[in-house]
Amino acid sequence: MITCIPDSEVERLIDEDIPYGDLTTHLLGIGESQGRIAFTTREETTLCCTEEASKVLKKCGVTTTFYMPSGTRLPAGIEFLTADGSAQALHAGWKVALNLLEYASGIATRTGRIVEKSRAVNPSISVVTTRKSFPGTKKIAIKAVTAGGALPHRLGLSETVLVFKQHTAFLGGLEVFLGSVSELKLKARETKIIVEADTVAEALLIARSSADVVQLDKIKPAELADTVTAIRSANPNILISAAGGINESNVAEYAATGIDIIVLSSVYFGKPSDIGAKIQPV
Repeated sequence: MITCIPDSEVERLIDEDIPYGDLTTHLLGIGESQGRIAFTTREETTLCCTEEASKVLKKCGVTTTFYMPSGTRLPAGIEFLTADGSAQALHAGWKVALNLLEYASGIATRTGRIVEKSRAVNPSISVVTTRKSFPGTKKIAIKAVTAGGALPHRLGLSETVLVFKQHTAFLGGLEVFLGSVSELKLKARETKIIVEADTVAEALLIARSSADVVQLDKIKPAELADTVTAIRSANPNILISAAGGINESNVAEYAATGIDIIVLSSVYFGKPSDIGAKIQPV
């Protein structure tokens, strides 16, 4: 599920950086000189948005000669995208393409490491990401997540049913709501009903209902392992997800508790990948 970013998004990124042309290249008088750009990994990287970086270059007048697809995992020192064109076109697309590659590949690389650490201790676990990506970057963020081997937990409010206490507060509380879950499932037969629990007691109430998934929020791994055992005893068929404060440093501990799904936001925020870009005349 590696998504394709629409051309309109690519054009918006170009317009942000070069709305009225490149003054430096113009004043230097080098615009018509021919050159080549090459992008290279400087560290172990899971690539993302090489397709869109190629589009950026093309829309600026550059011809891509080679690129490796999103999802490719590379060591340091590997050339993965090259293109030819005029100096004017190369400089117009250079930083837009590089910024896109570094930020998207940073998310993909973090995601890949987290998926690897999780499945090393729990091979069947699912790693999914929340909708807490930085506003305006969702399409890029989701592509990066899938390139790294995870999936989105929720793309938005329109396609999932996830019930929080902020919902049940309007329904008379959690216990009252749980009495209506069977009716809710009849209204949304193709959609799993996920209900979040803040405490072990709430988790057991949800497990004894007809909900499909109980989501445990901000419960530490040591307590979570015991909670998972209690939930399995109450309802061996319900799926268990954990969310809240999960990152690369503790994800293996969470995966080892026996949960089915890890939900996290941490992959969106962190260091961009270190990618080199060299422009040379030809």
